[in-house]
Amino acid sequence: MLTRDTFTSRFGRRVVFGMVHLLPLPGAPLFGGSMDEVIEAAVADATAIGDGGCDGLVVENFGDRPFFATRVPAETVAAMTRVVTEIARTFTSPIGVNVLRNDPHAALAVAAATGTAFIRVNVHTGTMITDQGIIEGAAADTLRLRASLAPAVAIFADHLVKHAVPLAASDPVQTAKDLRLRGLADAVIVTGSETGAAADPARLQQLRDAIDAPLLVGSGLTAANARSFALADGAIVGTSVKEKNGAVDPKLVAAVVRAFKS
Repeated sequence: MLTRDTFTSRFGRRVVFGMVHLLPLPGAPLFGGSMDEVIEAAVADATAIGDGGCDGLVVENFGDRPFFATRVPAETVAAMTRVVTEIARTFTSPIGVNVLRNDPHAALAVAAATGTAFIRVNVHTGTMITDQGIIEGAAADTLRLRASLAPAVAIFADHLVKHAVPLAASDPVQTAKDLRLRGLADAVIVTGSETGAAADPARLQQLRDAIDAPLLVGSGLTAANARSFALADGAIVGTSVKEKNGAVDPKLVAAVVRAFKS
């Protein structure tokens, strides 16, 4: 597992990762029919993220709604691998992969093929009720597959992920301990209730007191609220750095990065 020190050594201090939300991919209901269009938009967003000063980015199949609960089809893995490969031609900072809704096997496959630095897993341990149904964490399978495919790839895991609630009443401190100490997550992500909703600084404090792990803010970060998350080791930003047309704006990125790092 990464410690806070090794996380900082590997990714940077107060690191900020920008989100590349992919357009719908082949096979998804809203796919527009052109992979070239998908790649062009993804590379443009990656360029804006880099120009805005982010330390890395995360590629996510955000446009593929409605999402599969767990395993995605082969065409999704193939398309994401192609997109990440194209981004990596010019973006040299760390890249992560998140395959929605919860397919760490596919994410590891993409990471192994493209040399990315980490994957994000929405439900790594425990059981959550989501709009895709009940999703169970599979940390045992994920860690064993990582060992065989891409042992250097870090696992960033969500704690009580957005757009989901626990199947039964749970203790947030104990679930955080389980995620870190039993699920062996390299870093723990704290989010709000949905995409774009700010995380609760009080929960960040609660987790900081409970576990000695790298903590990241995973949703709702803005230039205005960045000071509220002084305890975080890093952040993932998406919604607040987009223009009205959905494209990433490097000026908005730079504002959030400055505020968070200050």
